[in-house]
Amino acid sequence: MKKMLLILFVGFLESISASADPLGYDSIFCFGDSLSDTGNFLRTGAIAFPVIGKLPYGETFFRHATGRCSDGRLVVDFFAEAYGLPYVQPYLAVAKEGKFEHGVNFAVAGATALDSKFFYDQQIGAILWTNNSLSIQLGWFKKVKSTLCTTHQDCANYFKKSLFLVGEIGGNDYNYPFFVGGTIKQVKAMVPLVVGAVASTIQDLIGEGAVELVVPGNYPLGCSAVYLTLFQTPDKNAYDEHGCLKAYNAFAKFHNSQLKLAIEELRQKYPETKIIYADNYGAAKKILHTPKHYGIEERLVACCGGGGPFNFNNSARCGHIGSTACPDPSRHANWDGIHLTEAAYRHIAMGLINGPFTFPSLTHSPTHDF
Repeated sequence: MKKMLLILFVGFLESISASADPLGYDSIFCFGDSLSDTGNFLRTGAIAFPVIGKLPYGETFFRHATGRCSDGRLVVDFFAEAYGLPYVQPYLAVAKEGKFEHGVNFAVAGATALDSKFFYDQQIGAILWTNNSLSIQLGWFKKVKSTLCTTHQDCANYFKKSLFLVGEIGGNDYNYPFFVGGTIKQVKAMVPLVVGAVASTIQDLIGEGAVELVVPGNYPLGCSAVYLTLFQTPDKNAYDEHGCLKAYNAFAKFHNSQLKLAIEELRQKYPETKIIYADNYGAAKKILHTPKHYGIEERLVACCGGGGPFNFNNSARCGHIGSTACPDPSRHANWDGIHLTEAAYRHIAMGLINGPFTFPSLTHSPTHDF
C-alpha cells in the first residue's frame, strides 16, 4: 500500500513539474514601427544618413547608436530581459545567418499597418520613411518560420513557448496624414482600415501557429511633444489639466477602443489562442499624471531637440545641427519629440509585464528583474 502511495505521489510531482514552466518564453517575435525597431530601419538604406544611426541616440544604455529611436532600451528589450532572453535581433541583421532561435524583430521605424500603396493613392506616399509595412513584416516572418519548423506538430511545439508582440503599429498611419494637414475627422475615417490590417495580421499569425500574442494600443498622441508643437493653440479649452491636447488624446482612445473590439472578435473566433491587449495609453498616462512617482521631472518637453516650448523643432530635430540633448534623459519622459526615453519605456514595460496594463495578463511571470 505504501509503495502504491509513493508511486502515486511521485507521479503527481512529475505531472506538476511537467505543467510548471519556470523558463517562461523561449522566443519573442516582434512586429511594429519605431517604438519597437531595434535596427531594421538602419539596414534598409531608406535614408542615406539617418540620425538614429549616431549619438545621442543610444547614449544611455548601449553607449552607441543601435538603430533604436531612443536614448536606450525599448519596451521589447525589457520584455527580453524580463524573460532572460537575448535582445531580439533585427531581422535584416540576422536574415543571412538564420539565427532565429530566440525569435526575431521585424519592426521597422516609420512602418505602417496599411500597405504603402494606400498612402501613394492618397498622394502622401512620398513622405513615408519606409515601405516595409505590416504585411511585408508578416512575409519576413513566414520566411523565418520555414527555417524553424516544417510539420504542423513541430511548429506547434515551437510556437507554444513563443511570445508574439504585434505592435504598437498604426501610429504612423495617422502621423503621416496629420503631419501634412489632415483633419481629425479625415484621419478618423482610416481607423477601421488600420484596425482591420492589424486584426488580419493577428489572424494570419494564429494560422501560422502563434498561440500567445500581445497587441498594444496607441499612446496618448496629445501628450507628444511633436503634436503639442505642431497643433499648439491659444485656446486653453483644447488642453486637459495635464497640458495635453484633448482632441488628439480622444483620437488615440478611439483607435484603442476599436482595436479592443477587434481583439474580442478574434478571441471568440480563436478560443484556444491567448490574445492580450496591452494598454500603452494607460501605462503612459500614469507616468504623465504622476511623474514624480517614477523619477520623471519633465513630462512633455523633449530631452533632445532644437528648441521651442516643447524642445521640438522640425528644422533642428534630435541629432541634426542645432539640436542638443539634455544631460539626464532619465528625468524626461519624451526623448526626441516623437519617441520616449528609456526611462519611460522601462516603466511602461513594467506596467505591461507585471500588470495591471495587460488584459488578460501574460501567461508567464517574469524570471528576471529589470
